[in-house]
Amino acid sequence: MSTQLRVAMAQLNFLVGDIPGNTEKIIVAACKARDEEQADILVCSELALSGYPPEDLLLRPSLETRIEKALQALKARVQGITLVVGYPAHKSGQLYNHAAVIRDGVVLFEYSKQCLPNYQVFDERRYFTPGERPGVFEYKGYKVGLSICEDIWHSGPVEQLKALGVNLVLSLNASPFHQGKVKERLEVVRSCAQACAAPVFYVNQVGAQDELVFDGGSMVVNGEGSLCYLASHFEESLSYTDVDLWEGRVNPVASSAMMPDDEDSLYSALVLGVRDYVHKNGFKGVVLGLSGGIDSALTAAIAVDALGADKVEVVMMPFRYTSSMSVEDAELQAKLMGVKYSAISIEPIYDTFMSQLSDRFQGLKADTTEENLQARCRGVLLMAISNKTGSLVLTTGNKSEVAVGYSTLYGDMAGGFDVLKDVSKTWVYRLAAYRNLRSVIIPQRVIDRAPSAELAPNQTDQDSLPDYDVLDEILALYIEQDLSADAIVARGFAAEVVNRVIRLVDINEYKRRQAAIGPRVTQRGFGRDRRYPITSGWRAGE
Repeated sequence: MSTQLRVAMAQLNFLVGDIPGNTEKIIVAACKARDEEQADILVCSELALSGYPPEDLLLRPSLETRIEKALQALKARVQGITLVVGYPAHKSGQLYNHAAVIRDGVVLFEYSKQCLPNYQVFDERRYFTPGERPGVFEYKGYKVGLSICEDIWHSGPVEQLKALGVNLVLSLNASPFHQGKVKERLEVVRSCAQACAAPVFYVNQVGAQDELVFDGGSMVVNGEGSLCYLASHFEESLSYTDVDLWEGRVNPVASSAMMPDDEDSLYSALVLGVRDYVHKNGFKGVVLGLSGGIDSALTAAIAVDALGADKVEVVMMPFRYTSSMSVEDAELQAKLMGVKYSAISIEPIYDTFMSQLSDRFQGLKADTTEENLQARCRGVLLMAISNKTGSLVLTTGNKSEVAVGYSTLYGDMAGGFDVLKDVSKTWVYRLAAYRNLRSVIIPQRVIDRAPSAELAPNQTDQDSLPDYDVLDEILALYIEQDLSADAIVARGFAAEVVNRVIRLVDINEYKRRQAAIGPRVTQRGFGRDRRYPITSGWRAGE
């Protein structure tokens, strides 16, 4: 019996809930792998039939029927190649995060995920029952181990595979991206391969689902822990590797992708996040306010790279405080990108609002109310264009602003998707410079000028906020690392500044609950990843 095995890794972009569509993608990939590359096994990602994460769709009464229909289609239409496919499975009244090995219409083996993550963005214990037995089956006289995502991050399932003497490990994953995740993931796979002294085929999902971005990067690591093959990141792929089950030797059929650097991976994640959110939800395109500032400039650039210039519309909405530099730079960037551009002054709209409010405001001095009204005039215009054209409004607030509430409800927060929601201001500058290395589409003045909302004369962000270098470090320590105020002060920051920043974060939770979602790209993003009460008597520093 031959000890050679050709394994196909199906790194596919699934749509949550589209079980027939996901099934068809798997069938097409399996037939292609069989016919074009004579692959023996096709390995799909975690919960491939339902897409990941299916959330409360797992509670729908018809789920079991739909999954069973999909499995029957796989059994009937895929012959001559072994399928390893993940799906939610009902067994004895319980629901499992499950995988099956199918060959010529017969289920050869089944495995249920043992370690169910219930932290950060994961809440699998809400739905699934953990599996209780190791995932090892015999194939061509050799032992093949099955693992599902979180399993290889824990010693228990890995030790089971080691004890049973597996010759090969197939790992099905839906591992979302965050900065630094690519290297973290590689070390975990290496550790598993070395512990088992066997090659590990790690297949990851690709594509964006609401806040989550899955970056792919499927890989093959040999029993010594060396990376033998790396699939591309942020795009679908069907890749092949030959493995000798007796010797444990792996031989990739194609050349490996490069490990992405920090700027490239973050920018690509944002592009994929926008593309999939727009396409999967059926929007015709996007529209955003292009202010002449760096946040909207970067958002527009990402949108064009994600969708194409013909799907992006930008609107400059000047007011009496808008500088001529802002108007010139917005128009120039629109021209460089080749997008639809228009300018609509909010002055008459604002004046009408103020006229109608004059009696109510009489005797009251001007304050942030007037500034917020400007932002709300712009929000109304963008939402009207969205309603009329079927385009999604992209908001442009970055993580630094979202954290401290430096934004206006129903104004610049009005929209459906915030591209930079989990990107700090310092990273906004880095990404703008990175994007201009490919081709200059963001005017240099936009990058060089002091940031300003231009809602008042001679206004800059630092009138009311610490320098962004300082602010972003404090925010990262508080939000992403959960450090206390005292611990942050001990890092060398002024106590007054730290306490003020933390207080701003805490009291602006109500705004964030009403904000548009955006792609999660750090280890702790606002949204499903960070859940704090709006109504609270908690005070930092006590």
